[in-house]
Amino acid sequence: MTTGPICPKHHLQMAPRLQLEKDAWRWAEMVKPEDITHEHIELAYRIAVLACKRGTCRRNCKGNPNCLVGIGEQSWLGEIDENAFHNIDDPNSERRDKNTFVGLTNLGATCYVNTFLQVWFHNLELLLLSTYYEPRTICEHLQYLFALLQNSNRRYIDPSGLVKALGLDTGQQQDAQEFSKLFLSLLEDTLSKQKDPNLQNVIQQQFCGQFSYVTVCNQCGRESPLPSRFYELELNIQGHKNLTECVTEFLKEEKLEGDNCYYCESCQSKQNATRRIKLQSLPRTLNFQLMRFVFDRQSSHKKKLNTFISFPEVLDMGPFLEGKEEECTYELSAVLIHRGVSAYSGHYIAHVRDAHTNDWYKFNDEEIEKMEGKKLQLGIEEDIAETAKSQTRKPKCSKGYHCSRNAYMLVYKRQTEEIDQTETIFEVPAFLQKLVDQDNKKFEEWCNEMADMRKQSVDKGKAKHEEVKELYELLPTEDGLSYEFVPLEWLKKWLDDSTAIKEIDNSQFLCSHGKLHPDKIGEVKRISLKAADLLFSRYGGVSRLGQSSLCRDCVTQRCRVIRLKNQLNEDYREVMNLVKTPMKSDESGFWIGKASLRSWRQLALDQLEEDEEETKHNNSKVNGEKSSIKGDNEDGDGEEMKNFNEDILCYHGGLNILENDRRLVSAEVWNKLRMYFPRAPEFTQNKEACQQCMRLEREGKENEALNRMMANEQKSSLLNLFQEKNRPTLQKWPQETDVLYIVPHYFVDEWRKFIRRPAKSNPVSSVANSLLLCPHGGFMFTYDSMLFKSECSCLSMHSIALLWPAEWEVISKMFLVDQAISICRIHDKTHDNGNVQYQTYPDLCRECREGFIFQQQRDMSEYAQATVYVRKVIDKKRMIKESAPEFSVSGSDVEDEREEPKMDGEKDPDFSQLNETASLSMPPVTAACKSGIRRSTRHRKLRGEKALIVSANQTLKELKMQIMHAFSVAPFDQNLSIDGRCLTDDSATLGSLGVIPESIICLKADEPIADYAAMDDVYQVCMPEEGFKGTGLLGH
Repeated sequence: MTTGPICPKHHLQMAPRLQLEKDAWRWAEMVKPEDITHEHIELAYRIAVLACKRGTCRRNCKGNPNCLVGIGEQSWLGEIDENAFHNIDDPNSERRDKNTFVGLTNLGATCYVNTFLQVWFHNLELLLLSTYYEPRTICEHLQYLFALLQNSNRRYIDPSGLVKALGLDTGQQQDAQEFSKLFLSLLEDTLSKQKDPNLQNVIQQQFCGQFSYVTVCNQCGRESPLPSRFYELELNIQGHKNLTECVTEFLKEEKLEGDNCYYCESCQSKQNATRRIKLQSLPRTLNFQLMRFVFDRQSSHKKKLNTFISFPEVLDMGPFLEGKEEECTYELSAVLIHRGVSAYSGHYIAHVRDAHTNDWYKFNDEEIEKMEGKKLQLGIEEDIAETAKSQTRKPKCSKGYHCSRNAYMLVYKRQTEEIDQTETIFEVPAFLQKLVDQDNKKFEEWCNEMADMRKQSVDKGKAKHEEVKELYELLPTEDGLSYEFVPLEWLKKWLDDSTAIKEIDNSQFLCSHGKLHPDKIGEVKRISLKAADLLFSRYGGVSRLGQSSLCRDCVTQRCRVIRLKNQLNEDYREVMNLVKTPMKSDESGFWIGKASLRSWRQLALDQLEEDEEETKHNNSKVNGEKSSIKGDNEDGDGEEMKNFNEDILCYHGGLNILENDRRLVSAEVWNKLRMYFPRAPEFTQNKEACQQCMRLEREGKENEALNRMMANEQKSSLLNLFQEKNRPTLQKWPQETDVLYIVPHYFVDEWRKFIRRPAKSNPVSSVANSLLLCPHGGFMFTYDSMLFKSECSCLSMHSIALLWPAEWEVISKMFLVDQAISICRIHDKTHDNGNVQYQTYPDLCRECREGFIFQQQRDMSEYAQATVYVRKVIDKKRMIKESAPEFSVSGSDVEDEREEPKMDGEKDPDFSQLNETASLSMPPVTAACKSGIRRSTRHRKLRGEKALIVSANQTLKELKMQIMHAFSVAPFDQNLSIDGRCLTDDSATLGSLGVIPESIICLKADEPIADYAAMDDVYQVCMPEEGFKGTGLLGH
């Protein structure tokens, strides 16, 4: 049969890749494996498929080994701009332009620091202090930063030196207003210690004003002034529209009446009075803090007021000043903006007026923008804060006024302050300029290095361009000429200049015969031998795949599989009909498994698919190998069976002795089946069953009979112990004896299991009392721990069983005992007062017991990963759906997991906070007495309860964050408790709070607040704010 070239774009009814796959093997339905020719092999490898032309493929045809379009060549063919050969930005873009200011890098959440640094840098008086002050520590960094802002060649600089000196957390946004106050206070304190008097009062002269709290008695008219200094005026903006209203409210009169009466020194009694603030003097730079961030009592956290406030460019403070005739006209110098609706997140920028040119600039970290026409423009900043909840119309502003809903600080400078331009030119001191010059030198070296890297990238790119243009034209192979296969991914990486090119590796495409696997033809490309020689000589490689790499064995196997799959249904019907026909008396047959016969069609289909995907199943078992049998099920199961006839294969590789699992079939049936399962185990009719299995079966029956006799004898001798009747207890010591014996409860459980099912369980041969002893041979139980459940669960009464002396005598004869353990009741014969003492033999080893308990408690408080359960409480008495447990058990665990009905008042073991130890954990004696069924120690997960993975060293705050994601309850609405004990210290670790593995934590949620403003509020307010605690701003 001959087939012409196949065009991958010709068939539109299905995906081209699937159509190519179908066309490549269409011939296999009509050609027997032994009749395969070289032409068929080339069809399977799609050698004759037409190559795609450029422009016809949007992406590469993976099913066509001759398609070399869409592998990354588009970017290399034709002329290329040299800028495409590198991804390095022009270093000059990082250079400061002439007559521009320098930006500051945002280190994560330090935009609030950057805004104030830019405002202070543009304050000429603060700038001049650097000329005189010899720098130290934090001030040294500020001076150096100002020097860089003045003379750096960089477009923006890194303020990390100052931020680190201050000890600020760069990942946490802080209160900008508090930062301003603390930093100026730090500067003032530092400068006040200098010897130069001009330097000592720089901060006061620039920012400090005076006002008085004046209280006037209504009775006698006496005024009581209380003078005070201020560095900024904090103005309430709620309910106000402009700055004048805010200042007026700040200075308004307050009445002191009723319980708030004022004690007048003149009247010597409490009197009604009035109190107001009187401004005495104003500083050169007047700072107004607009109180946008306020505490919301309803939600117990801060929120932002997005109120529009208008403010003038020129402000006359004369009407607000008391009794002094001085020029009080101020000009707007800076506006600090907070963009965002939340008090706990957002972004800070500053609009600052240049004192020399009166131009306005917007400082946004690294980016600096000059405003047009020497005018302040706030429009863009106001648009960002608009949300669905807070859309309000912006009020109209008169000429000379500005209006903002995001401005939180206004800086005004006194208009009459005329500064000599010659004096205000900031000359950087020599020692600081030297540092600036060093930084500028590093910057220039970096620029040169980046320029060299750009040049190298361009040169490399041009060379690669010439190589690609040369080799890509050689890649397509011509009919009749030699060719090779190379990986498609390697070609793509070769054409992708951003990745390092490794050597060519074809090893992953080899079949088990060391040739190219037919299934991998979609992952390689066929190229000319000349191009392959050039690529391998330049880049190296292994496993070259030429024309001789087409694998006849793989093609033959695939052909066989395809033909068998096509005739499988027909053969299935024929085989099932032949099986129903009785065999002739003189005919020799073959043994096959009944389960294999029932499911042979599915097994054959699975086997054929495995053969078809041979490359993907190189490590899978072949038919005829022994299968791994899981569990105790020795019978063949069609659902779990993987290989034909494995259900009659014993462990030793012989014929299974179970005749009911197999049947005889004729040779004709067997031959049909062998076509599909050539490696299946073969057993003729005369084949004897496995002799080893027969011997083991005989021995097993004998052992089973012996076990039954042994079980009957032990049961009759220890009937009460088996039935749990008439058991001695320490709570009520039996009067008829002064001695009781102790064995592990584990021994009793295993013994009862053997008595119930002697044929399925192994007999118990010994009593391992050493489990109850320490390494020194001492007993590990106190009398109290045996009487009641111990704090340490594995040293509780559940670990031991008590025996009568008569029972101990029987056990000593029937079992090997490594150590006798008893407890004796001792009467006090010296005093006839009825006092009784109890003594164990061997005696208690207190040192080992205390050490063991200590280690247990330590392990419970130092876990690295454990599960705790959080239950949401509806009210104080009821859990959510507590009666509906959510758990499942496997079939083998059903009996162990079953629970008997609880008696009234019985404690639910699900609420136990102790982690049971598996090796010694025993069922409660009381429960065993009732039903003999072991109570499960598995935690029953209730509906409305969620499991969380925690560690002992994580804080309660972190746990609350997990609970918030699990239950959608904000941390400040969470009330957590464990065993009735409230968990309140958010900074404490779970280990220190007594939260141990398997703990059950009760969650009671408060009513949610009406408005959250933003979700990040929830993240921030779950802990009390520490602010700048521990930083250099507070002297640390």
